[in-house]
Amino acid sequence: MSRNARLIYSPDYTTYYFNDDHPFNQRRLLLMHDLMSSYGLLAESDIIAPRMATDEELALVHDARYIQFVRDQGHSEKELPQAASYGLGTEDVPCFQNMHESAALIVGGTLNAVDAVMKGQAEHAFNPAGGLHHAFRGRASGFCIYNDCSVAIAYLRKHWNARVMYIDTDAHHGDGVQWAFYDDPNVLTVSIHETGKYLFPGTGNLSERGDGSGYGFSVNVPLDAFTEDDSFLEVYGELVSKLARGFKPDVILTQNGCDAHTFDPLTHLSCSMRIYQDIPRLAHRLAHELCDGRWIAVGGGGYDIWRVVPRAWTLVWSEMSDQPLEDGDLPSGWLKRWQPQTDLPLPTRLFDEPFPAIPRRAEITEKNRITLERAMMYAPTEASK
Repeated sequence: MSRNARLIYSPDYTTYYFNDDHPFNQRRLLLMHDLMSSYGLLAESDIIAPRMATDEELALVHDARYIQFVRDQGHSEKELPQAASYGLGTEDVPCFQNMHESAALIVGGTLNAVDAVMKGQAEHAFNPAGGLHHAFRGRASGFCIYNDCSVAIAYLRKHWNARVMYIDTDAHHGDGVQWAFYDDPNVLTVSIHETGKYLFPGTGNLSERGDGSGYGFSVNVPLDAFTEDDSFLEVYGELVSKLARGFKPDVILTQNGCDAHTFDPLTHLSCSMRIYQDIPRLAHRLAHELCDGRWIAVGGGGYDIWRVVPRAWTLVWSEMSDQPLEDGDLPSGWLKRWQPQTDLPLPTRLFDEPFPAIPRRAEITEKNRITLERAMMYAPTEASK
């Protein structure tokens, strides 16, 4: 069994908690960890505990005044008057106690993943608590207080001068990461997401291609609503393969949001569990082909915490750690432990039964192909060299 991968994990990640009614619920990580363990995919030596990112590390991306305000707000008994100007105290990002420490722990976990890979302790590393790709330099957004993806990329640029390929397959556009490196030709940001026509954050259009010397190094494919597995994977496979071989990164960082699943309550894509095996499989292969195996993965969106997230991220870890899983019954102990805690009927198998076909399937597929062709017009593919 290969042990070239590390999982960054601690139950302390659950302290990043807004309120009982909020859709972002890190309890999903407890279900995920238990499912991985139930499959026998984890050894004690696979796990690295996260650490808190320092203010200096956070300041690679975030404004010092913002960092201090997040700390002050997290230690205040009431909402501070300036909260709204920092994107805090909103429906999406309510304030909570010790919010700085909880958010900095997630960022530090992703930096631990970077260190493990770049210092040769492992070829691959996965921080499922990360993937908070919406936060900006001085503002929280979309459930995200600090942007661990952007901090990790800036950390890679500062300490290793690395060319970074960032691949985001969350249903929501990776806006915070894109804008942080919009003019940097050493960072290729790739986002495949549901069109922002009806979905937060409303960005990720084809016209967002980068600026200055970074023109062409921001690539977006806004998928039509109700896109299914075949079309999603067709777009992903062609786009990511050609971009990776054209850009030739030193390291690949993937954001593995799993809210493109048809069960997700916040989005309108119609994918199944199948894509969460195929997405990391290609990233894994390209990392070995182009980057001496250097692959860092983070989590992201995923708001059906019972039926989708545990299975999806178990599949990511299965691929990353060279412990392939095939379809079959989920471990009975996992089902017995968690079914009493939800009214939703938990899936009994690793993969989904086929879903009913979506009307307009052919039209959606063709529209996505046209979008893909337009997205690659100015991108650094092999053909553009």
